[in-house]
Amino acid sequence: MPFKNLNDVKEHCENLENIAIFLGYNANVDALKYISNKNDLYELLDEKNNIGDVKIDIDKVIENMASYPREIKTPEEFLARLILAMKSGKPVEIPLISANLSPNFKKWLEDLKFNEKRIGGQVGIIANLLSLLNLEKIIAYTPLLSKKQSEMFENKGNHANIFYPVLKKDGKVSLTNINNAYKDDETKINRIFEYKEFDFEFNNEKIDIPRANRLILASRPENLRIDISEDIKKELPEMGKDIDCAIVSGYQSIKEKYSDGKTDEYYFKRAVEDIKLLKSKNLDLKVHLEFASVQNPLLRKKIVEYLYPVVDCAGLDETEIANILNSLGYSELSEKILKDSRIEDVIEASKIVLEKYDLEMIQIHTIFYIMFICKKIEDKAKNDIKIAQLKKSLEFATILASSKAKNGLITSIEDLKMGLDTPYNQYGDLLIDLVSNISNSSEFTEYNIVLVPSRIVKNPKSTVGLGDTISSGAFVSYVADLKNNNVL
Repeated sequence: MPFKNLNDVKEHCENLENIAIFLGYNANVDALKYISNKNDLYELLDEKNNIGDVKIDIDKVIENMASYPREIKTPEEFLARLILAMKSGKPVEIPLISANLSPNFKKWLEDLKFNEKRIGGQVGIIANLLSLLNLEKIIAYTPLLSKKQSEMFENKGNHANIFYPVLKKDGKVSLTNINNAYKDDETKINRIFEYKEFDFEFNNEKIDIPRANRLILASRPENLRIDISEDIKKELPEMGKDIDCAIVSGYQSIKEKYSDGKTDEYYFKRAVEDIKLLKSKNLDLKVHLEFASVQNPLLRKKIVEYLYPVVDCAGLDETEIANILNSLGYSELSEKILKDSRIEDVIEASKIVLEKYDLEMIQIHTIFYIMFICKKIEDKAKNDIKIAQLKKSLEFATILASSKAKNGLITSIEDLKMGLDTPYNQYGDLLIDLVSNISNSSEFTEYNIVLVPSRIVKNPKSTVGLGDTISSGAFVSYVADLKNNNVL
């Protein structure tokens, strides 16, 4: 075990302090609603509760559970998807297009009382985490940056380290403290419904929620474009010279068509340009793409086909890699993963994607494990060191995730003791044995498969952003080893 006590964790954090990173593109405000027991759920379903003077038609909720609406326009469609999500215990994200919502649903959402609001989106969550870990510099770019959003970025390290590129009056781009860089933009709000483990009855059926999780209603404002303005874009090569790595995400917000006639392909081509420009003067720069739930299979395929060829690392959960496989034509293997979540199938899927797009590494995070899959180094001694360093990065990520799950937020490095004290899940030894057997098979002789069991928090305070916490912690730790130890 690489971390025996909190001092070991703190020492590892010090290894990250000379790392500079670029983050793009999505940040928002998360409005959180906690569903802690059946009464909280029944309150949402109660026809007599009349949230916003809107009556819920339970028969329509039942009908929508059978039809599984992928686009949400009414309260009944939302409640149907919420109950289905609770039955599965899996994370769900559904795009919410304001122009398509029924007046009843808009009113219902406006009048619903949420428990708290905090920074959200991969850029927001990751920037605040990495600031606390005292990274040297974090360039956090999001197309929309309202005053409310900018204030939610927390420079919590031992120095102000979250910056936003701002075009000055003299035409030059300056990296400005993000708290002072806000624009006259609207605030993007995602509504998140976090539920605990409990049982309830609905439509004459007893439903046991298998694990705590969340459903996200992700807003898609018309003026949100996953893009960088030309004035900032031309400075990307110089920014890239001064950073070690980048994490890109948020492509799930791209729409097929826009009111001005532009299409998704226009923005995907622009996104590819961004990555190439960042790397143009720094060939050692590592880029990680963090995937997210994408309902549209055509959009999902385009994210992979446009962007995977130009990034180095990819982070996904088992549902996301299954959906990618389905988009690529591997429907049988995809269905097996979605149905059974067998680690053997997830590893096979990872190998397919790794080879197809010539990725340096894939990182998979699930409820029970975190895993790196990458090509071996020919020098066995160096490869053994690489495995040890990758395992340490994954261990660090599990500590971050369990600390966040237990406390809801990580407020200081001292909080990481909570994660360190959280035991591994009960399947850890079995998973390690399975991976060892797979690694020794002839099919994987050229690959490192490094797995660390997750530390599961019973009834976590929050599950939102755990995947982002895991991926960013593991990736930045990996990059720090590349930079500081020069052995990987």
